Amino acid sequence: MANTPAPLLHVEKLSVGFRNGHSLFQAVNEVSFDVYNGQTLGIVGESGSGKSVTSLALMRLLSDRNSIISSETIQLNGNPISALTDREMRFVRGKQIAMIFQEPMTSLNPVFRCGNQIIEAILAHENIGRKAAKIRVMELFSQVKLPRPDDIFLSYPHQLSGGQKQRVMIAMALSCSPLLLIADEPTTALDVTVQKEILQLLKEIQKNTGMGMIFITHDLGVVADIADQTAVMHHGSIVEYGMVSNVLNNPQHPYTKGLMACRPSSTIRLSRLPVVGDFLENKWPDGNGQMMKELGLHDKDRITRHENMFKETPILKVKNLQTWFPIKHGLFSQVQSHVKAVDDVSFEVYPGETLGLVGESGCGKTTLGRSILRLVEPTSGKVFFEDTDVQTLNKKSLRDYRKEAQIVFQDPYSSLNPGMTIGHAIMEPLQVHGLLPDNRMRKEKVYELLSQVGLEASHFQRYPHEFSGGQRQRICIARALAVQPKLLVCDESVSALDVSVQAQVLNLLNHLKQTYHFTYIFISHDLSVVRYMSDRVMVMKDGKIEELAEADQLYNHPKSAYTQKLIEAIPGKNFTLNK
Repeated sequence: MANTPAPLLHVEKLSVGFRNGHSLFQAVNEVSFDVYNGQTLGIVGESGSGKSVTSLALMRLLSDRNSIISSETIQLNGNPISALTDREMRFVRGKQIAMIFQEPMTSLNPVFRCGNQIIEAILAHENIGRKAAKIRVMELFSQVKLPRPDDIFLSYPHQLSGGQKQRVMIAMALSCSPLLLIADEPTTALDVTVQKEILQLLKEIQKNTGMGMIFITHDLGVVADIADQTAVMHHGSIVEYGMVSNVLNNPQHPYTKGLMACRPSSTIRLSRLPVVGDFLENKWPDGNGQMMKELGLHDKDRITRHENMFKETPILKVKNLQTWFPIKHGLFSQVQSHVKAVDDVSFEVYPGETLGLVGESGCGKTTLGRSILRLVEPTSGKVFFEDTDVQTLNKKSLRDYRKEAQIVFQDPYSSLNPGMTIGHAIMEPLQVHGLLPDNRMRKEKVYELLSQVGLEASHFQRYPHEFSGGQRQRICIARALAVQPKLLVCDESVSALDVSVQAQVLNLLNHLKQTYHFTYIFISHDLSVVRYMSDRVMVMKDGKIEELAEADQLYNHPKSAYTQKLIEAIPGKNFTLNK
């Protein structure tokens, strides 16, 4: 029998605590795992589970002033590294262990060109000249399949797309040929197609170099696509650990079962998405099969509802809508061409319907949503809301229209005033539109809205930074509901959330739809989420409608090659996550 190879990274009983005044918060509690050459360990869990803190502790990037790190041993390639001095650790970072962070825009220096930033990283660890370093950067750009490497080298971070910035970060991490690569949520906010490309790229590089990798994510579908082994973290501890196929095919811990179940199913449409709490509270002791049987939505009921809904008069009609943005050049800023963000788009939305709008970044879906609300002025075409021509509305009438048609933006934090309590943020639209006689009654309404979105009255006086991402999104939904709209545009409103928090928000939106008979335009790049939420799905590409069909029909029998590409890019699609 062959000897088991020694692990590249061996971690035994790693703990991390943070000082908070006179108390200590235990963020990571005695976690142990191994990473082998040429293999990937996927660390999965919700925000706050301790997975990112674990990686930062391995890199020794936590401040000694407010953190306490302990372990029995941390060995890299057989050598202990936990006792290294700060100076010695600087040579390990980048050269032996490299890291890709979640948000490339905050990891790249905005005032330096991308190429020079990677040259700086190479010169810090390699005894070579600047000319040789530049040659290596250009080779790395080709290796990570960046288009136009010469232009990218001279570009600033803000001039690149999200996928391109992430590839620059990967090139920087690989610049000194590390033994171990730590990728911390590198694809969370990316399109599913770009995410698939990044995952394939990392696997290809790993195959060519033999490096070990730790891939941190909240999505078990991503783990299924990239990892060999997985460690599931919950409240700072590893609750399940083993080969990916074993963990995903036969999960033992209720938390793992919950993470798997809260992803929209690829095989059955559910009336409500399960959440992690359901499994921790043992609501489905017999597993996913019992859960799907109880929550399954009957096709006959759905078809009947669609037939009745589509007999009604559309609440929204969009006819030949165009929104073009001019590209100006020259001394006198003459218009040379246009970006055709929305290009001759026509469709209808029916009362009580959820119309899913899906496509890659840059396809025009966000511009279309904002054009409908006239947050962006269309170039031409018509938008009719309940037979009213939105393009002809004056300033006062437009304000009244926006009371009836609200939007929930992608980033809840930038949507809220950081200096205003969330109670007053929700109350503000009630004051602007003169709803309810006085502020006492408006405050009571805010309490009611907070309760409806799963928050508490005591949260009224808190500020946005005191809430989690999922809670902030609930606050934005409550603010949109305050004026009792008929149409709600949800623009990537769950894209950056944990899958478990995402399930809670999606359930909330569906509950509110049933309670108040809302009509939704649900914008996302994730077709599995759009399919779960929507009655019909509209696929956009290059500013035009590529395909429009009933959600299940489009998902199961796509007519367009582009739609098929989006479906194939869904993380974990080819892995049986739902039984």
